[in-house]
Amino acid sequence: MISETDGDISALPDDGFADELGQHLRILEALLFASDEPVARDTLIDKLPEETDVDALLAQLAERYANRGVNLVQVGHGWAFRTAPDLAPHLTVYRTVKRRLSRAALETLAIIAYHQPITRAEVEEVRGVSLSRGTLDQLLEAGWVKPKGRRRAPGRPLTWVTTDEFLGHFGLDSLSDLPGVEELKAAGLLQSNPVALGSSQELPLTASLDEDAEDGEADPLAEEITEDEGPQEHF
Repeated sequence: MISETDGDISALPDDGFADELGQHLRILEALLFASDEPVARDTLIDKLPEETDVDALLAQLAERYANRGVNLVQVGHGWAFRTAPDLAPHLTVYRTVKRRLSRAALETLAIIAYHQPITRAEVEEVRGVSLSRGTLDQLLEAGWVKPKGRRRAPGRPLTWVTTDEFLGHFGLDSLSDLPGVEELKAAGLLQSNPVALGSSQELPLTASLDEDAEDGEADPLAEEITEDEGPQEHF
């Protein structure tokens, strides 16, 4: 409570935000709390006073929140507050929903994630099946892939990459957190001998592709999944 003595209002106890550095921390904290998606470092630099050491402020703010209910974490190229992983059981609400998933879309997403930046023709070469426009439309609508630019090759084909939304949805801090080949083999998701695509290795699925439809779109999979509705998804 704020008390008055002889007309003077006594200050609240110092919480470490009283000096100029503290004011910058408050601005940074407010920017991150107010955003509903990870905030890029460049955006934070633009919003803070000139010559502010944003990296030092982020490190200090992350340390302040390290043992709290929410943590400051890096998601892709941005920063965001996320609920502490150990609190997930207390915040999770489960419900069973039916979602129609296209096998072609899942395969295409996996290929892009592991081979990005990659062109449409290269995706088709890995899958061995023509890629319909609807497949990329699904991934674009979900916000999981985006165009990266055009390759310096005949025809200048467009290349595709995954987004920060992809990382956030699957609980990944960066692409380096994607499971490796050995992990996927152990889970039974890969053939034992991957084949080569140019200078890189593809990750072929164990099950054969559906050759009855051009892109597998005619028979999307309907499956029951359990979904996390807490403030943050934890996998």
